[in-house]
Amino acid sequence: MTLALIGVNHKTAPIELRERIAISRDDLAQVTRALASLPGVSECMIVSTCNRVEILTALESPAVDVSRFLQSHFRLDGAVLKDHLYEHRDQEAVRHLFRVAASLDSMVVGEPQILGQVKEAFAAARSAGTVGGQLEHLLQSAFAAAKKIRSETEIGSNSVSIASVAVELARKIFGSLNGRTVFLVGAGKMSELAARHLVQQGAGAILVTNRTLARARSMAEEFNGRVIPFEQLHDVASEADIVITSTGAPHAIFRREHGQAFMHKRRNRPMFFIDIAVPRDVDPAMNKLEGIFVYDIDDLQTVAASHLADRAREAKKGRGVDCGRGGAVPSAAKNGQRGAGDCGPAAAGRRASADRVAAHPGPAGHAHGGAGGGGGSVDSRTGEQVSPSADAGVEAGRAGK
Repeated sequence: MTLALIGVNHKTAPIELRERIAISRDDLAQVTRALASLPGVSECMIVSTCNRVEILTALESPAVDVSRFLQSHFRLDGAVLKDHLYEHRDQEAVRHLFRVAASLDSMVVGEPQILGQVKEAFAAARSAGTVGGQLEHLLQSAFAAAKKIRSETEIGSNSVSIASVAVELARKIFGSLNGRTVFLVGAGKMSELAARHLVQQGAGAILVTNRTLARARSMAEEFNGRVIPFEQLHDVASEADIVITSTGAPHAIFRREHGQAFMHKRRNRPMFFIDIAVPRDVDPAMNKLEGIFVYDIDDLQTVAASHLADRAREAKKGRGVDCGRGGAVPSAAKNGQRGAGDCGPAAAGRRASADRVAAHPGPAGHAHGGAGGGGGSVDSRTGEQVSPSADAGVEAGRAGK
């Protein structure tokens, strides 16, 4: 039996490709069953989030090519997909899974959502009947390791939330947020969190719409907001200064012509779209309109990652004596990488200890030949690393449009 993991993520594929193979929560069990019907696939599960789509399989033979499933199911050009696809086998597959579940492979290292998303994927595979003894044991071990990492290290202590980044960018666009109207399109958890941050900073009226009216009413009650029927979405959106959208729609629901109409009604007063959906809810062409600012999930996470890099640089200044004495520089810093607290003995220790737990997963790893306990190789296509890369230019370039 061969354990194989293939996928694309935020490091290997742009959002334009990831949204083409994103799988909604409602479709996940059905797509997983389709994968399980492939000859040679014994067990399988699929993780589909805004940052990654990964297929984990137990194969009857190493010759089984699971990538063909992505090509055929999503009607993708094999040559295009190959440039962005990574694959891990056996011990490297185990190691990668443990890193993903523990948020060591996230753009914002330490973010807590990914573990819940992997658990949801596992539950979907179970309900689809595609999980057997091998994946059952492996995933339970991965969950235990992720919990151990969060409890025994401070990997999540400096996490920068997407919601807090959204608030910061809104301030740059509008100055004060006092009295600003917020429109929640889709009633997801991240939308709710972003709205809560905005309200805490003084935002005024909250409008809520969702395809399921009961869900919209429930969220509106949370914020003493106003429910908007989904069919009135485009009629009402121009009332909002800030639109937070995450619907799960297969195509953009806000297009350039909508933006032009909004600007006309608003007499060119600025409008900020926070698009946390994959596939995206807002056509990128909207961002070219004067007065409209659009940030998708990659933009927000890149800004968040750059903030972590800023924190690391400031930490290095504050701990200059510790960092310089005895040449005690963390290996990540030697390689030019930056992440939350990649400086100083305590910070280096917590990041190293978190990675050690993931690199030595225990019984599950041994069941498949170990989990890279000897260090393992870094996949040249994924560029897998402990700390996220940062691109501070996104913030200045987009917010200063």
